[in-house]
Amino acid sequence: MNYARFITARSAARRPSPIRVFTELQNRAPKSVISLATGSPNPNTFPFKTAAITIDNGKTIQFDEQIMKRALQYSESAGIPELLSWLKQLQVKLHNPPTLHYPSSQGQMDICVTTGSQEGLCKLQPLGCNMINIASDEYGIIPDSLKEILSKWKPEDSKNPEKNTPKFLYTVPNGDNPTGKSLTSNRKKEIYELARKYDFLIIEDDPYYFLQFNKPWVPTFLSMDVDGRVIRADSFSKVLSSGLRIGFITGPKPLIERVVLHTQVSTLHPSTFTQLLVSQLLHQWGQEGFLAHIERVIDYYRKQKDALLTAADKWLSGLAEWHAPTAGMFVWIKIKGISDAKKLIEEKAIKKEILMIPGNAFYIDSSAPSPYFRASFSLASPEQMDIAFQRLAELIKESL
Repeated sequence: MNYARFITARSAARRPSPIRVFTELQNRAPKSVISLATGSPNPNTFPFKTAAITIDNGKTIQFDEQIMKRALQYSESAGIPELLSWLKQLQVKLHNPPTLHYPSSQGQMDICVTTGSQEGLCKLQPLGCNMINIASDEYGIIPDSLKEILSKWKPEDSKNPEKNTPKFLYTVPNGDNPTGKSLTSNRKKEIYELARKYDFLIIEDDPYYFLQFNKPWVPTFLSMDVDGRVIRADSFSKVLSSGLRIGFITGPKPLIERVVLHTQVSTLHPSTFTQLLVSQLLHQWGQEGFLAHIERVIDYYRKQKDALLTAADKWLSGLAEWHAPTAGMFVWIKIKGISDAKKLIEEKAIKKEILMIPGNAFYIDSSAPSPYFRASFSLASPEQMDIAFQRLAELIKESL
């Protein structure tokens, strides 16, 4: 593929930082090399010497003095090599995309570590993107709606910069925040074929991929990618720790290189300490151990989801409607007989000591009325969910 039209002028103008190049060269150099090149501080001046972190199986992750020195030092912008290697092998196991030719450095796909989840419309709005809404239902994006929007252009228009054709489709395919919707396999195939026809990228932002309640898991866009047009964002925030701020992006090498160059002049690199912590944990677990942990996490969220739905059935039947999510940690609830739930949720519910988020907070135009609200089942106990929906039901009845 020709990726030139997907790269902005600002991104295309970026060049590797000489300082970063020398830092990464030093990291790969033998110990015999004498370096007067980098401005890395001397880790012997740092007060932290060792650490031992106990994980839930009773084993520990040991940071001796040498590992601690490395953990507290600058590292590669794309991520530390041993973590990248582990993640590449995981992507092959889970998705096995046709264009993912590892471990060859000349492969069409590449991967880099990022600082946490990429999820969120709020990240796109400040970029001045011309965003187009696509209709969806309980199974996610409706392909016919996307097809209708794209019909305004001809497939060959993508080769003409003046036609301003869509550059990418952004989607959270599993357990979408806030709706909890998940795309089906057939819809993904239809959408991917439209992407091929009209030559646009698919940004598959999938922080809830590891929180799918049903087996088998739905195939990803990455697993279908034969052209190198999918950029996939994964996150450890939901399954290891949100505070560690570790995620990873897989995609076409020319585009991942742009992400790395941006990192060089922004955050420099993801936290070395948290990368090493995650890397040592994953290497200790192995792929099967990691997936076993995922099953335990899924089981927890499945029980939480069932508890929220039980409370909704008990108190909100006839007052609201919703669909049971197949992934994630949210339920998108529509209140019947109310055109805008903002005042009910933001003012009246808070006075009753219950917190949810009104639907309009997630709209491109946040001033638009919405009868929806988002309920999360990640933290509240089943008893708290029951009480919350009982109080909400009373408020709805008073408002009708």
